[in-house]
Amino acid sequence: MKRTLSLSIGLLAFAVLPALAQTPAPNTGKIHGHVTNPSGAPQSVGSVSLSTDEGRSSKYTFPVDANGDYKGDANPGTYTVVFRQPDTPPDKMVDSFDNVKIVAGQDVNQDIDMSRKAFIDKLPKEQQDKLAEMKKHNSEALKANQIIKQVNADIQTVAQDIKDADAAAATAKNTLGAAAAKADLDAKAAEIKTAKYTEVEKAQTGLKEYDPALVNFKKALDLENALQAAGKKTNSAVQGLCQAGIGEIYARTGKVQEAMDAYDAAVKVNPSQGAFYLTNETKIFYSTSQADAQVAAADKAIALDPNAAILYYLKGNGLVQKTTMDPKTNKLVAPAGCLEAYQKYLQLAPDGPYAADVKGILAGFSQTIDNTYKAPKKKS
Repeated sequence: MKRTLSLSIGLLAFAVLPALAQTPAPNTGKIHGHVTNPSGAPQSVGSVSLSTDEGRSSKYTFPVDANGDYKGDANPGTYTVVFRQPDTPPDKMVDSFDNVKIVAGQDVNQDIDMSRKAFIDKLPKEQQDKLAEMKKHNSEALKANQIIKQVNADIQTVAQDIKDADAAAATAKNTLGAAAAKADLDAKAAEIKTAKYTEVEKAQTGLKEYDPALVNFKKALDLENALQAAGKKTNSAVQGLCQAGIGEIYARTGKVQEAMDAYDAAVKVNPSQGAFYLTNETKIFYSTSQADAQVAAADKAIALDPNAAILYYLKGNGLVQKTTMDPKTNKLVAPAGCLEAYQKYLQLAPDGPYAADVKGILAGFSQTIDNTYKAPKKKS
């Protein structure tokens, strides 16, 4: 995570003679580039000018957009490229590059990187110290941001592999044909499941080194807390993802309560993404075979997103593992809420990827498919 820095940059003074920007002739060249401020973030405001008298006047001026980019047309020639902020006096400039040649029919790239050492060295010592401290914090936040991206990528990989594994029977039938022998279909389904769960294991193993990741998530949170204490704007999305990342690490290392607390903190700090965090929590507990936590997380996620079919499947999957047998009748007895969760899944996703498995489970409990369920409204 990079933050745009608002700094009072030491400006290089030049005498300026007022001049109107010229309109390029038909036989022109192009120039474009990216402007980076001293903190290393894109410079989202300002302008870039082309001058033929070392910045004293401007032949052409191009705005810098929100991404830090600029572009424009100019007559062929050799120019000084000048960057100014919106509040830079007309007789001063923030940064410049000499001897930039515009060639007819060509597009020249000229970036303006104010994080380079030569520029930083010109700033007052106090500003250099502030920049060094900010870059240190930015470095920690960037590390955490990369981890966040990896967490989300791994969550998606694991979720897809689990989905593919659960659909192994249907895939086997599509591969071998419905007329294939049951033994062959079962063997193919087992092969698919083994391959997919092997991929799940690899994704979990390669997720990250947990201790360094935990440190970086916490450092990113510390940065956010410091900004809040200073009365500055914080980023709830970053805080939420950091808490969710911490929750995943705890879940994958067997610290269930700590994981649940971290996910709850993610929802609290960024409630707009609460269903997303809790759904991922449910999937991760599922992938790490922590059934009780899986059910608890599913219930919390359902409260926020009652129309998400996958959550009912995961709830039923967690509960079904506690199935018992009635010693008097020798019939299977599902735990409370299990069959209801499976029924709700079928109501929401009658042709979903887990529908065949769910129907088979319900049949094993001598259940008739209930078509009357309607999902409750999503909580605001």
